[in-house]
Amino acid sequence: FYKTISVAALPGVTMKFNIQASMKRIITFNRIRGHHVAQLDPLGIMDADLDSCVPTDIITSSDKLGFYGLEESDLEKVFRLPTTTFIGGSESVLPLKEIIRRLEMAYCQHIGVEFMFINDLDQCQWIRQKFETPGVMQFTLEEKRTLLARMVRSTRFEEFLQKKWSAEKRFGLEGCESLIPALKTIIDKSSENGVENVIMGMPHRGRLNVLANVIRKELEQIFCQFDSKLEAADEGSGDVKYHLGMYHRRINRVTDRNITLSLVANPSHLEAVDPVVQGKTKADQFYCGDTDGKRVMSILLHGDAAFAGQGIVYETFHLSDLPSYTTHGTVHVVVNNQIGFTTDPRMARSSPYPTDVARVVNAPIFHVNADDPEAVIYVCKVAAEWRATFHKDVVVDLVCYRRMGHNEMDEPMFTQPLMYKQIKKQKPVLQKYAEKLIAEGAVSRQEYEEEIAKYDKICEEAYARSKDEKILHIKHWLDSPWPGFFTLDGQPKSMSCPSTGLTEDNLNHIGQAASSVPVEDFTIHGGLSRILKGRAEMVKNRMVDWALGEYMAFGSLLKEGIHIRLSGQDVERGTFSHRHHVLHDQNVDKRTCIPMNHLSPDQAPYTVCNSSLSEYGVLGFELGFAMASPNALILWEAQFGDFQNTAQCIIDQFICAGQAKWVRQNGIVLLLPHGMEGMGPEHSSARPERFLQMCNDDPDVLPNITEDLAVRQLYDCNWIVVNCSTPANYFHVLRRQILLPFRKPLIIFTPKSLLRHPEARSSFDEMLPGTHFQRLIPEVGVAAERPEAVKRLIFCTGKVYYELTKERKSRGLEDTVAISRIEQLSPFPFDQVKAETERFPNADLVWCQEEHKNQGYYDYVKPRIRTTTQKAKPVWYAGRDPAAAPATGNKNTHLIELRRFLDTAFHLDAFRDQQ
Repeated sequence: FYKTISVAALPGVTMKFNIQASMKRIITFNRIRGHHVAQLDPLGIMDADLDSCVPTDIITSSDKLGFYGLEESDLEKVFRLPTTTFIGGSESVLPLKEIIRRLEMAYCQHIGVEFMFINDLDQCQWIRQKFETPGVMQFTLEEKRTLLARMVRSTRFEEFLQKKWSAEKRFGLEGCESLIPALKTIIDKSSENGVENVIMGMPHRGRLNVLANVIRKELEQIFCQFDSKLEAADEGSGDVKYHLGMYHRRINRVTDRNITLSLVANPSHLEAVDPVVQGKTKADQFYCGDTDGKRVMSILLHGDAAFAGQGIVYETFHLSDLPSYTTHGTVHVVVNNQIGFTTDPRMARSSPYPTDVARVVNAPIFHVNADDPEAVIYVCKVAAEWRATFHKDVVVDLVCYRRMGHNEMDEPMFTQPLMYKQIKKQKPVLQKYAEKLIAEGAVSRQEYEEEIAKYDKICEEAYARSKDEKILHIKHWLDSPWPGFFTLDGQPKSMSCPSTGLTEDNLNHIGQAASSVPVEDFTIHGGLSRILKGRAEMVKNRMVDWALGEYMAFGSLLKEGIHIRLSGQDVERGTFSHRHHVLHDQNVDKRTCIPMNHLSPDQAPYTVCNSSLSEYGVLGFELGFAMASPNALILWEAQFGDFQNTAQCIIDQFICAGQAKWVRQNGIVLLLPHGMEGMGPEHSSARPERFLQMCNDDPDVLPNITEDLAVRQLYDCNWIVVNCSTPANYFHVLRRQILLPFRKPLIIFTPKSLLRHPEARSSFDEMLPGTHFQRLIPEVGVAAERPEAVKRLIFCTGKVYYELTKERKSRGLEDTVAISRIEQLSPFPFDQVKAETERFPNADLVWCQEEHKNQGYYDYVKPRIRTTTQKAKPVWYAGRDPAAAPATGNKNTHLIELRRFLDTAFHLDAFRDQQ
C-alpha cells in the first residue's frame, strides 16, 4: 500500500512516488485545474478557457494514470482520505476509482471552481466543503418549482417584448435566462443573512428583464417606454430605456423581510458604473452605521469582454479592501456571452478567462454552465454565503451565449457563422429544464403550461395599462431618491441662498483648532510646528490663507452637522504640502490625529483619505458616495488638475449630464489644481476649456436681470465652474454648495502658487455674517474713483490677476486700467459683467488669460461679454498664442510668453491699431 515505485514521467527524468502521495496529488490537481475540463459551454463548441488541450495532470482516462506513477490495477485499491478533503462525506476510505469519480463530479462537470490561488487555509477549506461534499447540490421540490417559475418569468418577458416590439432594440437576455433566478437567489440568500439594502450596477444586456423581474418595476412603466408617441416631461433630455435605473423597497417573499433594491443608471460605457455603485454602497453603509457590510451590499453585473478589457474593473477591484473604500465584499456576476459585440474572445483577451482580473484580490471564481439552472443557483448560494462569511469579493461566471446579435437589429452570422448555426439549433434553457422536472415528476406539463399562461396574462394586462401612459416621468426611474430634501414643511424650498458668512467667534474657534494638536503626547514634525504657529499668527491677525480658508469652510460645516469626505491622491497632507489635515506622530508608527474631528462633541465626522493611484475609479466612487445623501460635502481632489482627463468618462457621462439624463442631482466637488507656472505641459492646465464647453448656458441670450438671478442661474445649469482668486471666496463657494436648496456639481480650479502668495490672503471681514460668494470681484482701486478716465477694462480669472496688478503698478497705470475678476465662469455672471462695463463707459474691453488662446476661457467668455454689451464693443484678447500643448517645458520660454502677453494687456494702443 505504501510501496515506492519509479516512473518515467518526463523524458530523461525519473520520479519516485508514494502511492498515497499520488492520490493526494490527484486531489490537489483536480482542485487546481479541474475547471479546465469542466463542461462549461452550453453550446459545446467553445472552451471557456480558450484552450482545447486537456491538462496532463487531470485524469480523464486510464492512460493518464502514468503521470502519477499509477497503473489501472491501482484504481481498485482503497485509500485513506486526507483530512483536508470532503469527498468522502462520512466515509474516511474510498477506492481510487471512486475518489476520481467524486472529484470529477465536484470539479469537472457544469461548475468550474478557481480558488487554489487563495492563500488563506480557512477560506480554501470552506470552498472545498461547499463543492466536495457528496450530495451537496440537492434541491427540494419547492426550490425546483420556484426556480422553474423564475425561469418562466425571465424567458417569457423577453418573448413578450420580441412579439410586441420586434423592430426595437432592447438588448434582451436570450441565451442567459438563468441570470434572473441567479440574481434573485443571491438577494434571497443575502436577505436571509441580514442584508436590507442591495445596490446593483449592470450593462444594458438584460437590464429591462432585471428591472421587471428582480427589482420588480411596474411592467406598464417598462412597456410604455417602447411607445414612440410617448412625450417626455420637461425634466431633462432623458435616456434610452436600457440605461435607466430604479429604486424600490419591497418585501422579499422568500425571507419575508423588507429589502431595498437599487439599480444604478449608467451609460453605454461598459463597466463605468462599477465604482459608482461601490461609492453609493459605501455611503449607505456609512450613514446607517453598517461598519461590517452586514446590512448593505452591492452586486455588479459584467459582460465577459468588458470585464477583461476595461481597466476600470481592475481599478475597482483594487478599492475593494482599502479601509476608506471597502464595501466588505461584492458579488460579481459575469454574463459570459463568449463574444464581445462581434469580436471572438480569442481576439479580445490574453488571459484564459475573462474573470482572471479578479485573481489580483484573491476572489474565488465560480464558472458555471448557464444552461444548468440548478448549478447556477447553487453557485449563487455559495457566492452569497461567501460574501456573508468572509466579506470579500466573489465572482460568478455565467458561461452562456447570445441568441440574438449584439442587439435585436444585428446580424451575427456575418462574423460568427459557426457559433450561430449551433445557437439556432440550441434548445432554450427553459424548455430543457421544464422537460427535466417533468421527467422527474417535480411538476406536471399542465402545471408548467399554467405557469406560462399566468405570466403571459400579467404581461398582457400591463401592456393594456401602458397605453394610458402619455408622458414619461423620468422621476419614476430615480435610483437615489432624497426624500424630504426638496421641501420644507411640505412646501418646495425657496430659490434663495442665505449668507455663507460666519461669526467671528466661530472663525476664531475653528482657527485655533487648525493651529493646534488636540491629542496629548503627540510629536509632530518640526516643519509642521512652524506651519501651525503660522496659522495661529494669521488667526490672531484676523487673516486666512488658502489652506486656512478651506479649514474654516470644512470646520463650520462639520459643526453644523454636515459630513465631509475629501478623497484623492495625497489629500491628507495636500500635494503641495499645504493642507496637513492628518497629523502623524513622529515616534509612533501609524499613530495619527485629525484635528478637525475634535471641533465639538456633536459635530459630524470628517473623512479625509488618501486614495489609490486611480482617477477613473476613485472619482466614480466619490460620485456614487455623493449620490447617497444631499446633506454631505463630497470632494475629490486631483493631484494635478490635468489628471482629471483619465477620469473623463465619469466627468462626461455622469457628472456633466447626470441630471439631464436621469434627473439625478449631485453635489460632488472637483478640486483641480491649475496654473501656468513654468512646470511643463503636464501639471499646468486642468483644461478649463473642456468643462466650459460642456456648460449648458446659452452665450447669445442675456437673462432677465432680477434679484434672484444668481440662484436661478445655478438651478438651471448642469454644473458650476469657478476659479477663485481669494481664500474668502473659496471659503464661501464651499459653504454655498451645502446651503443652496438644490445640488449641482461644482468644478473648482484651485491654485498652486497662490497657496503661499503673500497677496492671496483674506480678512475675517470678508467672511463674517452678511457676506457671500462673489461671482465677480469688481475693480476697487484708484481706477474705480474716476471710472470715466479708465481707458481699459481687463477681465480675467484666477492667478493671472496678481500678475496683472503687479504689472499695472510697475507701469503706473492704476488710474487708467481697471481689472475685474470673474470668479464664477459658469453660470456666467451677465448682470455683474454688465454693471462693470457700464461703470467704465470709455474703456476698451480685454480678456486676459495665461492659457493659450485655443485653451482656457476665451472662447467661452468672449461671446457672453459681447452679449452683455449688446455687441457694442469688441472683446480683445491678451494671452498666449494658440498651441497644441497646454504649456511649454522650457522655463525661459515660459517667462518670455508671460512678458509678451502682459505687454499686450497694457499696451493701450495695440488693439486700436489692430482695429
